Parts: sequence; C-alpha cells; structure tokens
Amino acid sequence: MNHSPRRFPQNVHAALGDMRLKSALARLKSHFSVSRRKAIERYGDFEALRDAGRDIRDYALDHLDTLLETFERNVIARGGHVHWARSPAEARQIILDILHKSGAKTVTKGKTMVSEEIELNPYLEANGIVPVETDLGEYIVQLRHEPPSHIIAPAFHLHKEQVAETFREAHKMLAPDRPLVERNALVAEAREVLRERFEAADAGITGANFLSAEEGAAVIVTNEGNGDLTRLLPKTHIVLTGIEKVVADLDDVAVLLRLLTRSATGQEITTYVSIMAGPRGHEENDGPRNFHVILLDHGRSELLSTDAQDVLRCIRCSACINHCPVYVAVGGHAYGTTYPGPLGAALNPGLIGMAEAHHHPNASTFCGRCADVCPVKIPLPKIMRHWRAHEYAKGLAPKTAVFALGLWAFVARRPTLYRIGSRIGARALKLLAGRRGAIRALPMKNGWFAVRDFPAPQGKTFMEMWRQK
Repeated sequence: MNHSPRRFPQNVHAALGDMRLKSALARLKSHFSVSRRKAIERYGDFEALRDAGRDIRDYALDHLDTLLETFERNVIARGGHVHWARSPAEARQIILDILHKSGAKTVTKGKTMVSEEIELNPYLEANGIVPVETDLGEYIVQLRHEPPSHIIAPAFHLHKEQVAETFREAHKMLAPDRPLVERNALVAEAREVLRERFEAADAGITGANFLSAEEGAAVIVTNEGNGDLTRLLPKTHIVLTGIEKVVADLDDVAVLLRLLTRSATGQEITTYVSIMAGPRGHEENDGPRNFHVILLDHGRSELLSTDAQDVLRCIRCSACINHCPVYVAVGGHAYGTTYPGPLGAALNPGLIGMAEAHHHPNASTFCGRCADVCPVKIPLPKIMRHWRAHEYAKGLAPKTAVFALGLWAFVARRPTLYRIGSRIGARALKLLAGRRGAIRALPMKNGWFAVRDFPAPQGKTFMEMWRQK
C-alpha cells in the first residue's frame, strides 16, 4: 500500500481486499467500543463531564496566546527550555541541535504522534542518531518499517502471529526455537530487548497529552511505564507536542484525564500518569539534567477563528476512530497520514493542505457517531462539510460529481422541470429494474453498486402519490 493521502482511493481498494486486515479491524467492535461504553456507564453523569471538558478546551483555545506564554514562563522558572517551531522542518532541526549539543547518539522515544507528524525518525537516522520506539505498538511497527495505523494502538492492524514473525526476524540474538505463541511471551521479549535500550539511551523524547500553564508542566499517560523510563533515565529529556495541548492548570487536566482514559481504553485511569516539570532538582536522585519543550504549530494557529477551530479541542482519545464505519473497513494506513479516521478528515486539510488531504473529508458516511462519542463534543461532520466546501471552491472536487450536483441544482430550482424530470426518472428506473425489482448498475456508479442493489421505484413520484391520497 502506498502511504500517501493523494492515493487514498487506491489505498482503500487495497485495504478492502486484505482479508487479514479486515479480521484485525473487526476487533474494534469488541475491544475499545465495548470498554468505553462500560466505563461511561460506571461513571454516572458522563454528559456533564463532556460539557466540562468542552468548556475547558474552548477556554484554552480562546486564550491560547496567554496560556502558552504563561506555560513558557513557568517552564523557564523551573530550569527548563521552551522552543517554538512553526513547521515540521523547524521542529526537526531544533531537536537535532539539542541532541548534538548533548552529544546524544541513541534516543529512546515514548509514543508521540507529533513525532510521526514531523517524520522525526528517518530524519534522526539520516543524521547519525538511532531512535528507538519504546511503546510496544510503536516498537513493533518501527521494526516492520511501517507507520502507526491507530492513534492509541499503533499495531492494531496486526495479528499476534505477524508480530511473532517480526520479532524472530529482528531479534536474531535470541534463541530461534523460542516459543512466541502467547501475547505474554511477545511482551516479555520486547521488555527484555528494550531494557538495554533504556539503559544506553543518551536522550529521551516523549509527547504530552496535556500542558498545564500554571504549573509549567507536561502530562503524559501510559500503561507500560515506558514514558517514565524514557524521561527519567537519560540526561536530556525532550517533550514534543502541539501548541493546542495547553490548558490553564492541573485542575483542568484532572477533568480531561477522566474523559481521556474512559474514551480511549475504557479505564478509569491509566496505569501511569506522569507530570513532567523541569530538570532534576539539586536534592533529587533521578530525572533529566536538561529539560526541553518543543511547541509545534504546523497549521494549528491558522485554524483558530475558522469553522474548523473546534477540531483543536481534540484530546487524542481515538473514540471517533474506534466508532467510524469507514475506518473499521479500511484501517489507518489507507489515509496515508499520521491522523486517520474522522479526526484526520477534520484535521489533515488544515495541517497538510487541501491539495494533499481533500479525499479525507469525503471519507465519511455522515452517520454522526464520531460526534456522538467525542468526549469534548467536537462537531466533526460539520467540520468535514466545511472542508468539502473548500474542496469545491479550490476546484479539487471530482468533475463528475460537480457536474452532477450542478445539474441537480439547476433542475431543483425549477419546480416544473423538477416534476417532469422526477416523473421520467421514476418510470425509467422502474423499467430498468424489470422483474428483478432492483437496479444492479448505473453509469458512473460502479463503486456504489459493487456491494449493494438499489430498490426500484414504483413508477410514480412522491407528489403524484400525495395527490392521489
């Protein structure tokens, strides 16, 4: 599969024909979705919590400039450094400069989608630095030279047999006849291999789920403990995140954590919640000696005060992805970008441009499930419609679709012509269906009819039947 957003239609066809991928994606319905529902039922008034989370994120976006300045001031007061990056290229260069200055040759990484967004790993490798992913899913896809297919479960598209094959290929130093049948064995092997990488790392890079302006702190949640080993063991710790992750204080973070963990994995709280605030103190025995935070813009500020601003509320829980019928059918790699599913459809055009991502807002049934489950009530279908309008305005929409909609609009604005056309159409479709009672093909609609038939009209229009009754 070609991991390019421009090739989304071709990628979709490839994904739909991959039976192994289809069986892996089917687990979404029995994993994250079910766990989320049970966690919400246990909580009580989850709607009130959603309202609170939405208000917190809206306040942060409305005061983004002052909150970021407060965050920077408090990080510096604690002995840390804040760097501002307008683009992926600037962010990569800042990170490389920090690593060169500290003499780092190996880097452990906690899961950070922003590092995928800026394509950090190949850049570091090209400059002689070895990055090692330490989240289990990220480690697996790194060994396979694949991008993540899911925001919180990067290797969800794989079966355990595929993971075992990958480990046997990559871990040649271990016994070739070792059993790798159970998931516990796979986890234990990854832990054994990664332990040495943690101890040898010169620097660690993590993301941040939230930034607390008042405390000058970054917060991450993990279930594997790799985040703490990544940030505490090396002498240099780099936090890489987007500017939209900031909120007012840790009280706001506490509310958002309740939403995040339940919406993502169905947990009341994750195994580890780590608050990262500056380098090691004089009386502390562990922690980094150098603490850097890199704040990436990459199109985010341009979304402010637009119809797409609400997508910046996102807390990266992936609930919208887990409930999306399109994602469940084709998976994350088909999108060809860091952010798949409804989130990607609403965010990608703002980050990488409509020319690259114009297919994504169209990859929706508009069933509305993404908005229904979003913990901070992002109106994702509304934002997709906003991008569809931009696609049309920029001349990127398919010419056949534009012509067909233009023709329909011309007829719909003329009632007499519309009545005549609908009568002819209803009768023609009835004749076309014949005795089968259903239409199995129409010009330029091969994709639609590939998996369904169209019930034949009865030969009369609604208005005709209305007048009769």
